[in-house]
Amino acid sequence: MNTFDHMLYLLKTRGPQSAQTLAQLLGLTSMGARRQLEAAQEKGYTDFADVADKVGRPSRRWHLTAAGHARFPDRHADLTLQMITQVRALFGEEGLDRLITARERDSEAQYRKQVEQAPSGLVSKAAALAGAREAEGYMAEVEVQDDGSVLLVENHCPICAAAAACQGFCRSELNVFQRVLGDDCTVERAEHLLSGSRRCVYRIRPVR
Repeated sequence: MNTFDHMLYLLKTRGPQSAQTLAQLLGLTSMGARRQLEAAQEKGYTDFADVADKVGRPSRRWHLTAAGHARFPDRHADLTLQMITQVRALFGEEGLDRLITARERDSEAQYRKQVEQAPSGLVSKAAALAGAREAEGYMAEVEVQDDGSVLLVENHCPICAAAAACQGFCRSELNVFQRVLGDDCTVERAEHLLSGSRRCVYRIRPVR
């Protein structure tokens, strides 16, 4: 991955960043990072907002634009949308629900296999699930919280177009995660890309 693409990846996975922070992460000078950011801005991939800090002058935070996010592919988006439209036209909402249910069964079987092979413990199970999602292009990772909960963070949605056209896909994923991880935890969606967040986040809490 070259420096330019690495910079876009960091903005995708970490959210808005200052040029100074990106410089440290990329091993560049601050001027070098700004040049990369400005080059990306000229291409329409990045933009910035000046954020007021507690003290001193505002700090500039760079973020991806819609075009920048689009650099990370939505798998076969056009074909998927066409298929959803055709299924609706031919079989109605009931037919589309049957399609989602079939996908749900396949995904659950795949994820369950990964999770069952993981060491015992909520963090290990969540990490195994994140690994399965990472392989599908979700840029997934886990973050352990101080309260004992675990965040499953998905920085990208490779089926975003399909999920926007039919939110049953999102409902399906939440249900699958709960069943795969088991009854000793609860799974809730804390952030949702389709609701305006920059990513999807699922909070996994142990049942005490």
